[in-house]
This record gives sequence, structure tokens and C-alpha cells, in this order.
Amino acid sequence: MIPNITKGTRMHGLIAYLAGPGRANEHTDPHLVAGSPSIMAWHNDDELSADAAQAIAKELDRARSVLGVEIPGGHVWHCSLSLRAEEGDLTDEKWAAIAQDFMDEMGFTEAGGRAPAQWVAIRHGHSKAGNDHIHIAASMVREDGTKWSSWRDFPRAQQVARELEKKYGLEELSPTHSTRGLRPGEREASARRGAPEPERRSLERKVRACATSAQDEAEFIRRLRRTGALVRPRYASGRDDVVVGYSVAERPPKGGRPVWFGGGHLAKDLALPKLRAEWPDSPQGAAAAVAEWQAAARGRRPVTIGREAHEPDPQMWEQYSDEVARLRETLRSVPLDDHTTWAHVARETSGAFAAWSTATEATPGPLAAAADELSKTAQLRRYPVRPIRSVGPSVRGASLMLMAASMGGTGTAAQAIMLRQLLNVAKAVHDMHKASNDLRRARQISHMVKHHLSQVAASLPSVRATTPTTDSEAAAAVRASAAGQVSGTSAGSVLPPKYEQARTHTTTRSGTTRADIER
Repeated sequence: MIPNITKGTRMHGLIAYLAGPGRANEHTDPHLVAGSPSIMAWHNDDELSADAAQAIAKELDRARSVLGVEIPGGHVWHCSLSLRAEEGDLTDEKWAAIAQDFMDEMGFTEAGGRAPAQWVAIRHGHSKAGNDHIHIAASMVREDGTKWSSWRDFPRAQQVARELEKKYGLEELSPTHSTRGLRPGEREASARRGAPEPERRSLERKVRACATSAQDEAEFIRRLRRTGALVRPRYASGRDDVVVGYSVAERPPKGGRPVWFGGGHLAKDLALPKLRAEWPDSPQGAAAAVAEWQAAARGRRPVTIGREAHEPDPQMWEQYSDEVARLRETLRSVPLDDHTTWAHVARETSGAFAAWSTATEATPGPLAAAADELSKTAQLRRYPVRPIRSVGPSVRGASLMLMAASMGGTGTAAQAIMLRQLLNVAKAVHDMHKASNDLRRARQISHMVKHHLSQVAASLPSVRATTPTTDSEAAAAVRASAAGQVSGTSAGSVLPPKYEQARTHTTTRSGTTRADIER
């Protein structure tokens, strides 16, 4: 059950919307399922009319208007509680019990030992995505004029939701991992543009791919600019030589304006402090990174040229494949409750698939789906106070090789071997979720392997297992595709023909031309 909280100042506007037809006429039967006793005594579960909605809003606002209490930022508390579409629908009676328990635990009712605040729960049909849900509208002013405290209301709502999932037998979401979902407006905007996906998703993969492939912060910035993304730093207050964050945007069409996203808003593990935990920390490296940040902010050429401009040595495929294989063996001894290590492994593996996707997929394909799925395990609700730098076998070398796939020069057999090893790591992450009773995540990863990565395996030559440690379950997609058991259409080769990077030219202020490195 997913709670989503917003606050505002217009109670009448909120109730009118909840009782109205909705933005796309998706509100089919708006009616009350629960609420404060004084409101439920006058209103039943009939479909709400405009007059009834206004009367309910007036009652919800009565304490604030009569007692003259104002709350900075707004007195209207709005929370939706939704189920995944796959969970089906609940009865009104069950939603009523859930809403009552939820508001008791959140401190709006007399159950908390204080004066109650007025509230109602409205159910008006499925969302556009098919989710069964309710909306709770409440006043943050109690009946005695005191204020309901909204301090840490979002984590409190998450905790209460986890408890109610157990009590009512609902699908239990992970208390360990947390991802940032897309807002309806983002989906609608991408649909209007005819884009294959919202910008936040494509930017997340680009940042993840570049961060995993880079050996330091300066290289990360240069790689990110080479993907075509716009990059700008966020400086410490009053400084222009201390970078504390960053934002990225897709290059807009001519005449358009870029939409910027902070790293932490793309994904929790892509905030700059999280990324820096993986790179060496030295004064020289920090100075080089600041120079690259400044160049990116001004749209100038990179200050230096590094590994990102050169194709890696093809002889390194075997070494990095062996490293991924050794990582899989290492994971056999990692405890299930070592969430930091598992998140780190999922983050690197997701980065490898993101690098492969960025290099070879013109539109989001099976590699992008694999990167997106594994990134959900990479994001934790809580991170350790001091980040732990990784040691031992890593997937970062695989990301470096896969990031250069579009530059040609390597055979697909090496990539087939790399895919097998990455499948083994994905299988280990799947087993961790299954053993931790996080069956939903385990099913999602299993589905991703069987229906997406099997398409990638179908486009690569079959390879003979060279080590007995290969997991038979993880190699199922490869075997199935080789035997012609893959359903649907093939994704085609993940390797394009020989790629020559286009060099467009822009005119400088002096009238000369130079290569546009950002495109």
C-alpha cells in the first residue's frame, strides 16, 4: 500500500475535485467510505453531489474558520492510499477499516488522547493506471484549536502503511528499498511529446551508466556530456569552487526549454555524495572535477580528455568477465541483512546494463528494462552515516567495456560471456529477495530475466560454459533462446555496425568553427 501526501490551503477545491469527474473522467463513483463521526452522521455512502461535497468541505474547515487558526504552508492534509493494479480491489468495508486505523495511528482521531481533527476518506474508482485507492482529506486544525503536527508525516505514513499491510493481508512492500515513482504529469508530458519514456527515466540510466563506468568524478562529468545530456553543478553557498550537487537535463528541441532534475531526484543512490563514495578522494581529483563542472556549466570544451575518448583494449573483456564471475562467488557468503552490500552490487549491475543500453539502444529496450529493474534494489530507504567504499570484485570494469559497445571493434562472443556472468549476479540478487521474503521484487527480477534479457541472449552467439560455478537458473534465458523458446519478437543485435561519431561544428565568437563536444 503506497501513501502519497500533499498539503494545501483550499479544502473546498480538494473535495470538489475528489467528488468531481477527474481530469480524464476516471472518477466513476465518488462516495464516502469513512470519516469523522459528525460528518458520517449526515452523509451516507451515496454518490457525492456537488452540494454534498461543498457541505463536507465546510464541515472539515469549520474549526479553522470559527477559531481563526492559520497554519503556515496550508491547513489541508491530503493523503492517497493506493494498491498495485495486480492486487485487485478491496471492499468499501475493508477500505473503511484501513482508513480508520490509518488516521488513528497518524494522530487525527481521539485514539491518540487529544482533540480530534475532522477528516473523510473518499473512494471514486480506479486511477488511470488501474489502481484501487482512496483519498483522505483532513484538517490540520483540531476541534479545540490546537494544531496537528505534520513533522515527519511522510515516514510515519510509510511505517503505518507497512503495519496495515500485515494486519489486512495486503502485499507487503519492502521496508528496506525505496524508489522514486513517476508523477502522472511526467507521463502525460512525455506522451504529448511522443517520447518513448519520461525524461527522468532516460536521464537516470545515463547518469547511472556514466557513474559506474567512470574512475573519478571528472571522467563522470565528461562521459555524461558525451551522452548529449546537459549538465550543471550546484555550488556551496557563496562559493564557485565547491560543488555539492548537480542537475541534468535532456537537450530540448529547438526553441524548447530544458527540464532539469537533481541527481537525488533521479534516484536516491545518484545524489552526488553517494556517487563520490565510489571514487578516489584527493585534492588533485577534486580540482580536476571542479574544472570540468565549470566547463560544463559554461558550455565549454572539457578541460582534459580521458578514457572516455578511447576504445578500451579488447583483451580486457576476459579479465572483466572473470571479475564479475568472482563477484558472484563472493555474494554466496554475504548475509541477507547486509543491505548496503546488496544495494551496492545491484547498483553496479544496473549500471552495467545501463551502459550497454546507452551505447546500443536508440529507444528503451530489454537492456534498459534490466537496468531499471535492478536499480530498484540499489536504492535504500536508509543509508549508513558513513558510506562504505567497495573492495574486491566489481562490475565497474564490465560497465567500461559495455559503455564502448557502440564504438565497435569487439566480437559478440565476448559480450555473450559477459551477459552470462551478469545474469549470474542478477540471479544472486533475485535469490536474496526471495530468501528475504520480498517475493514481489523476486518475481519482478525473474520476469525481467525471462522476458527481456532472453531477447538480448537471442541476438548473441551461444557460448559454452567454461566454469562449473555458472548458475543453471541464471543461464535459462540463454538456453531458452538458443533452443528457440523465446516468445515475442527478437530485439535484434545489440551491436550496431561500425560507429563513427558525427562531428558537427558551431561558430565561435571569433567566427571560427570547432567541434561540438556535447553533441
